[in-house]
Amino acid sequence: MLSLKNVKVPIDYDGTLEDFIKNYLKRDIIDYKIIKKSIDARSKHEFCYIYEFGVTIKDEEKFIKYNKNKNITKYEEIVYSFPESGNKLLEHSPVVVGLGPAGLFASYFLAKHGYKPIIFERGKRIEERIKDVDTFWREGILNKNSNVQFGEGGAGTFSDGKLNTQVKDKEGRIKEVLRIFVECGAPEEILYEKNPHIGTDNLRLVVKNMRKKIIEYGGVIHYNSTLEDIIIKDEKLDSIVVNGETFKTDVLVLATGHSAKDTFNMLYERRVNITSKPFAIGIRIVHPQDLINKCQYPDFYPNLPSATYKLTYNSSGRGVYSFCMCPGGFIVNASSDEATVLINGMSNYLRDSGFANSAIIVTVNASDFGSNPLDGLKYVENIEKRAYELSNGLIPIQRFIDYENNIISSDILDIDKFVKGSTKYIDINEILPEYINSSLKEGINYFNKLIPGFNKGIILAPETRTSSPVRILRDELLESNISGLYPCGEGSGYAGGITTSAVDGIKVAEMIAKKYQNML
Repeated sequence: MLSLKNVKVPIDYDGTLEDFIKNYLKRDIIDYKIIKKSIDARSKHEFCYIYEFGVTIKDEEKFIKYNKNKNITKYEEIVYSFPESGNKLLEHSPVVVGLGPAGLFASYFLAKHGYKPIIFERGKRIEERIKDVDTFWREGILNKNSNVQFGEGGAGTFSDGKLNTQVKDKEGRIKEVLRIFVECGAPEEILYEKNPHIGTDNLRLVVKNMRKKIIEYGGVIHYNSTLEDIIIKDEKLDSIVVNGETFKTDVLVLATGHSAKDTFNMLYERRVNITSKPFAIGIRIVHPQDLINKCQYPDFYPNLPSATYKLTYNSSGRGVYSFCMCPGGFIVNASSDEATVLINGMSNYLRDSGFANSAIIVTVNASDFGSNPLDGLKYVENIEKRAYELSNGLIPIQRFIDYENNIISSDILDIDKFVKGSTKYIDINEILPEYINSSLKEGINYFNKLIPGFNKGIILAPETRTSSPVRILRDELLESNISGLYPCGEGSGYAGGITTSAVDGIKVAEMIAKKYQNML
């Protein structure tokens, strides 16, 4: 198979890709597949799709020998391979705590390769979780263990479902994650789109189908099951306590997500090595999607996807940047604790709400919140509680121009078209620290130079759960200082987002497999 890279196809091309490739190569083709696809909107004069194709033709070796086009080479496909089982015997089934992306993929691979994992998830299965979240958005009734943060699928289930990552994929783990997603119901184009996304609506189906496969392979899942304690003997994991019941285990994959404050506190008390890490907080800003489209695209094309953006600014040494941009999406109340308010962004697959939103966040570090490993958690919690107190538990909302001038807004139109949950007009300056407020104002006004009209947006707050404020230290074998304890995913502080968390889950499963025999 040949690899055809950097193939430019005009946006308004109305023929078949097969014909385009034939004309490009000046010869017939046997078969082709799309390997990569992106939009190049940098030039108004050459607005196009950029493709990489895998193409099969006759006499490939001869063609390559005489080919002078550097963009045409032999296609070398990366094929993922799970390692062979190790020699050490497992006395008990490995345990996985948490069914977000990291836990799902760790469980999937352990189950598929004969390790019969037992999985504990504090929340409910996705079908019931959806109902609890909808009730919270409509009526404000919070289930502490079944919400936007907790439950089968993890926090990513109620998001845009972005799958892009900057991580290199020499071993093929990312491709394998995407392949499994497609096998479980995700749209096929995620295999080749430069910035793939599933959408919250499709993610729910994918999660359900992954659960079915885990069970088919021999995994056992327990819902409404909270990890309360770990029992350590001689620096080695001995057992765990779930809902007051003790379970013996040699191996614990800890994939709790970044919101499990009770778990982090328990681990700290048990002298598991934890350190704080920098993170970022801020707001979300909303604009009509048309404004973003007109700025990002040089002309109108009806079939183009809702446009995105990625923005950065430096404010006196603090990074100010867009994060988790949701074209055609919604802002949602993402609270998981009583007496707190926080928000997140979410999009369906079609990204067709008519409004674009993105987090605009500012970096914070230990000098802002303290030296204790758990001080970052307390810092975040204080902001979320402050928001709750000022807004009576509703989502704070304000025009950016009013935020600049410490004025409480009124009469914002169409709120229900871009927000899931009730809102309240308050001055967001009172929620966030002054150094965050000043950096946000600087950054957003700078972004207005890049996207005219950006500072006319509507802001909501606070965006606090961008990444874990802690890191559970682990060695080169991915174990903590407690033998048998494998921190994993966003909660471990080594991953961020759906794809990197899923890949981290696979890596942990690989390490367990290399060490232990399976249980077949």
